[in-house]
Amino acid sequence: MAPPSPERLDEHKIETLRVWGEGLSADWREEVRAAGKAIVLLVEEIERLNVDLWNARAHVPPTLAPDETNEDLLTPLQRRLVPRWGG
Repeated sequence: MAPPSPERLDEHKIETLRVWGEGLSADWREEVRAAGKAIVLLVEEIERLNVDLWNARAHVPPTLAPDETNEDLLTPLQRRLVPRWGG
């Protein structure tokens, strides 16, 4: 598996976004508060998606690894995801 790209959101960047969002959410200006709340919502969604991805990776049956005998049984989505699971 390749190391994460420097442009990707790591835990530190996500936490920084959360802090910014929480700070903006307390601003007296309505537009700034709304932007802060949106950032917090997006950070929460990223965290939920990371949990979903972790759970999916933890429960990948070995039979999903593509080979000559079962690749035709995979859905197009599974074919795209298997390399990311390390199959």
